[in-house]
Amino acid sequence: MIEAPLYSASGEKRRKAFALPVEYFDGQVNHAVLHQSVRAFRNNQRQGTHQTKTRSMVSGGGAKPWKQKGTGRARQGSIRSAQWRGGATVFGPSPRDYTTPVPRKVRSLARRSALNARAAEGALTVVEGWDLAAPKTADFVALLDRWGAMNQKLLVLTHGMNRPVYLSARNLPSIEVMPYTEATAYHVLWADTVVVEQAALPEGGEEVEPTAEPKPKPTPAKKAKKAARPKTAKRATPTKTTKKRAGGAATAKKKTAKKAAKKTVAKKKKKGTS
Repeated sequence: MIEAPLYSASGEKRRKAFALPVEYFDGQVNHAVLHQSVRAFRNNQRQGTHQTKTRSMVSGGGAKPWKQKGTGRARQGSIRSAQWRGGATVFGPSPRDYTTPVPRKVRSLARRSALNARAAEGALTVVEGWDLAAPKTADFVALLDRWGAMNQKLLVLTHGMNRPVYLSARNLPSIEVMPYTEATAYHVLWADTVVVEQAALPEGGEEVEPTAEPKPKPTPAKKAKKAARPKTAKRATPTKTTKKRAGGAATAKKKTAKKAAKKTVAKKKKKGTS
């Protein structure tokens, strides 16, 4: 069981530590998933609007600078080539989309690993609540000074959207305030200390994938009612082989009918000639 220091709303440290939920804080850290999640998060922050001009985009350079031979200089075809001042760029960046999708379960596992890593380092703190009636930065800074967490990067995770806490800390560059459910693995790893509101922590684990509800078992009355129903004979669905056989029989009948018709026509012709 992993424990974290517990503070009151006024900033006093409790004697007993807070036992983190075992179902979520199991101490396992998946470094490969953390790397994948953080890399994808940083890629998704890129705009991808970088662009340099190629030879087709640079204006000018329509005429050949000098003739091909006889000058003693190197041959040149345009003053907008890459080796000229003001020329184009070779193999420069062009606009592209850096979006890197990450599966939902991978994001959940990465977030869990990041929180486990911070809890194992002793960098995760639990607070019972926030004693801020109105947004005021001075009161929030005084509260952090009591904890000794002012001169470091701090991530504050609240239970839902706590507007007074958010407005009190938004002018502080080294402090990030967001709801507990919106924090990603990158945010957790960015901070030196993570402060979580006690009400935001899951009771029996968080982000458990929804499982399909088991179908209710039929009662004895339903079983008897089903048995009393008259059974209807199922229609035999024709298979491919039966269809082929039926089609072959039909074509054979047509062929025999055609032969019989030809014989009758030939007999009538013989009688007519005789």
